[in-house]
Amino acid sequence: MNPTAIHPKITPIYQTSVFKFEDLDAVQQYFDEPGSRYLYSRNGNPNSDELADAVNYWEGGAGALATGSGMAAIFAALMTYCQAGDHVLCAADIYGGSAALLNLELSRLGISVSYVPFEELYDLKPYVQGNTKLLLCETMSNPLLRVVDLRAIAAECHRHGCKLVVDNTFSTPVLTKPLAYGADLVLHSVTKYLAGHSDVTAGAVVARTPEDATRLRQIGTVFGLTLSPMESWLSVRGMKTMRLRVAAHSHNAHQVADFLAVHPAVEAVYYPGLPKHPQHLLAASQGHGLFSGMLSFRLPDDAAAVNRFMHRSERFPFAPSLAGVDSSCSHPLYTSHRALTDEQRTELGITMGLVRLSVGIEPVEELLADLAHALA
Repeated sequence: MNPTAIHPKITPIYQTSVFKFEDLDAVQQYFDEPGSRYLYSRNGNPNSDELADAVNYWEGGAGALATGSGMAAIFAALMTYCQAGDHVLCAADIYGGSAALLNLELSRLGISVSYVPFEELYDLKPYVQGNTKLLLCETMSNPLLRVVDLRAIAAECHRHGCKLVVDNTFSTPVLTKPLAYGADLVLHSVTKYLAGHSDVTAGAVVARTPEDATRLRQIGTVFGLTLSPMESWLSVRGMKTMRLRVAAHSHNAHQVADFLAVHPAVEAVYYPGLPKHPQHLLAASQGHGLFSGMLSFRLPDDAAAVNRFMHRSERFPFAPSLAGVDSSCSHPLYTSHRALTDEQRTELGITMGLVRLSVGIEPVEELLADLAHALA
C-alpha cells in the first residue's frame, strides 16, 4: 500500500531517533525553515510536538515544550529567565523537589533563592532584589492545598519587574489556566493528571509569549530535556480523557473530604472545597466549581498511627506520587518534602501525622467504606 494513502485517526508512534534527508538542500531547508521537517528527536519529534501542542492548547499559550519529567519542566522554566548572578523568589509552600533543585543545584550555578511565606506573597517588596528575575509558586500548594490568588500575585510580580512561573499540576487547566490570570510560564508534571494513568514520566512548560516559547524549545534541545516518542504518545492518549477524569477526581475528593472532616480520628482536613478552607471562595472562583482530586488530612503525630492507617487501607496504597485513576496515599514528611530542613517542615505544618490522599475515580462509596475501616 502507498504510505501516502494511509490516514490514521490517531497519530502513530514515531519511534525513531533520527530522520532521513534527500540531500544537502533538504538539510539546509530544515535550518532555514524551522518546523518544516524533523532532524533528530531531541530537537523535535511528531509525538513530542503533539503533546506540547495539546498542553499549549489547554493552557491557552503561545507555545510549549514537552520534557522528560516534571522536574525537567521546572528546570526549563527557571532557565528561561535565569543565569549566574540572578535571584529567584519561591513560595515557601512548594513541592520538596522544587526546593531541592533551587537549594542544591541552581545555587551551584550562581542562582540564589529566597522563600516567601504564603501570607506575604502579595507584598514582595521586602524580598525583591535588583537581580530578582521571577517568582515560582503553585496554583494549589503541595501538600496543604493552599490556593494563591493568581491575578493578584501576577500583578505584584510585574509591578517589581519579575516574571511569574506557576506549577499548575494539582489544579490542571481543567480547573485553572494561570496564563489567563497573568502568569508568564505555566508548568506541569504531565506524569500526574494530564497523563493520568501512573504509567508515564513526563512534564511540560507553556509560555505566554512567542519569544519565551522559542527560548523554552532552545533550552529543551540544548540541555536534552525533551521527551521520548513513546512517553509523548501515552501522554497524549491520557489527555484525551483529562476533562472527564479530573471532574470525577474532584467530585470523589469532595465527598472524601466531607467524610474525613467529621471523623473523630482526624484532627484536620485540607481541601479547598470545604467551606471552612481559608481560600474556599477563591478556589471556587479560579477552579470553576471544581477543587482538584488532592487533599491532606492530619492524624496524631505518631508513626504507629500513620502505619496503622496504611496497613488497614486497601484502596489507598502508599505510593509516593499522585493523580492516577486509582487512589493512593502519600506521606510528605517521609517522601515529597524530606529534602526540606526540619525547620521548614515545621513552619509549613508537615509533621508525622500529615497524610496526603490522591483520590481516584473508583466508586466513591467503596473509597468511603475503606477509609472508615482504615480509621476505625
